[in-house]
Amino acid sequence: MYTAKGQLERNALIKQYQPLVRRLAHYMMAKLPASVEVDDLIQVGLIGLADALSRFESSQGVQFETFATQRIRGAMLDELRGNDWMSRGSRKNQKEIESSIRQLEHRLGRSPVESEIAAEMGLGLAEYQDVLNKVRGTQLVYLEDMNRSGEDDDSYLDRHVADADSDPLNLLRNQRLRESLVQAIKTLPEREQYVMSMYYEQDMNLKEIAQVLDVTESRVCQLHSQSIARLRAKMRFH
Repeated sequence: MYTAKGQLERNALIKQYQPLVRRLAHYMMAKLPASVEVDDLIQVGLIGLADALSRFESSQGVQFETFATQRIRGAMLDELRGNDWMSRGSRKNQKEIESSIRQLEHRLGRSPVESEIAAEMGLGLAEYQDVLNKVRGTQLVYLEDMNRSGEDDDSYLDRHVADADSDPLNLLRNQRLRESLVQAIKTLPEREQYVMSMYYEQDMNLKEIAQVLDVTESRVCQLHSQSIARLRAKMRFH
């Protein structure tokens, strides 16, 4: 049982290490699809922090922050694994789109239009647009893009998610990669450039972008997914 003083000390420690939980959650979010909520990760991370406070013994010879980081990260990873955080079907569809775009660009010497991508995949235009909707939330950078040793996604997260130098956002800040990405965005069809600019630079949501472009939210989703596929094809992430 905790004494009143012990409970106060425990609460003070939880408050002290809340920024660590948030930092770990945001590191993870940089590699996860938009369907994952950062608040959910923070909540399970706080449970991991509470568990660390209960189990920590200074005699173990490690600093509390190191011990807590392992527990927090473990709780978050368990949550992600339990909720099947990345759809393999969506990943497969996205890579098929990328492959088709890459082949068409090589053959045509220009960016293919939507109907050409659909035909390359053996789909009708409506079917292709349905696939674009299904891959909604896929990311510009995937976990295995950073995986250079053949380890699985879980082991990559286990070893690198708390390492600022391995944080994908830090990697994207690399000047050469940023410049390449900017140039690649400039090659996108005009409407897709608008979508990327409004979504990532102006922080507009799909509904707001749809209103500006006078299209449906579903159409904005399709354009965004297609833009990501074009950029991945050009940037050669894999």
